Amino acid sequence: MFIQKNFLLIVLALAVVFAFAMKATIFQNPATTTAPATPPSANFAAYWFAGKAELNSYTLQQAQYGVLNPGEAVLIFVTEDFRTDKQVKSETPESHDKSIPVLKTNLSKKFATGVYDYSLFTSVFTPVSNPSFPNTLKVSTSAQEWCGHSYLQLNYATNTYHIDSKSYFENEVAEEYEVAKTMLEDELWNRIRLAPDKLPVGQIQLIPGTITARLRHKRLEPLPANAKLANYEGVLFPGKLLQSYTVQYPTDDRTVMIVFESAFPHKIVGWEETYKSKDNLLTSRAVLKKTIQSDYWNHNAPADSTLRRELLIGR
Repeated sequence: MFIQKNFLLIVLALAVVFAFAMKATIFQNPATTTAPATPPSANFAAYWFAGKAELNSYTLQQAQYGVLNPGEAVLIFVTEDFRTDKQVKSETPESHDKSIPVLKTNLSKKFATGVYDYSLFTSVFTPVSNPSFPNTLKVSTSAQEWCGHSYLQLNYATNTYHIDSKSYFENEVAEEYEVAKTMLEDELWNRIRLAPDKLPVGQIQLIPGTITARLRHKRLEPLPANAKLANYEGVLFPGKLLQSYTVQYPTDDRTVMIVFESAFPHKIVGWEETYKSKDNLLTSRAVLKKTIQSDYWNHNAPADSTLRRELLIGR
């Protein structure tokens, strides 16, 4: 039975790789010359194209108002077909030839500051193995707290990112601008899952993370950064054979470190972010509690709340 199950998984993986290659061959990007995508490995296909998402829960300590606030984070990775023209999820048959596979990150952070709550959510859409689309195509971030809410979106255009922002704060009520194309801090989580050995190191340019930009009321723009990939030698994060990817922004007095497993599928076991909040230099931290795989979109009945207990998250 075990051998039969493994054989079926291998067949499924090879079928997905073949389908991916065929789709890449027939896909034509109206904005650029056609370039076939590189089919993913059988291991990659078996894990990421099996019809399930990877759900991760974390304990969270989040800096805000000069103190660390307890909360929880959920990090979701899932592949889906994504329209390159409208930059939205593909949901209709006629959009098939305008779509490519992407790895999507959904990051949810929830924490309380005194009596009131914060709820932050970011989605990142990064193409999978497609030379015609080497850049992340879209990032959207929303922030809700008891004073009001805000929304920020980046969309890739030719050599630029178009940024559109709305907020209840007077000085940020409506902003629309463009920044030069460069790598996004928000896409680093996807890049780790896709190919951590290809992460840029040394002196680089990055557009900082959108959640932190909203919390700090910072305008997004590319900043110089120093990036380092190394073995993780600490004891704060669970797992074996861990690596860390550290980004330091010298002009912003801010450092981000992501810790992940060196072995495929490169599970992210936590991260740290250090910057000044009010007058205190604080380190926000998320530490992995539990990972499960699930087609969670099919589990929306009251009885499915048992999956929340399995994932170790609150109601």
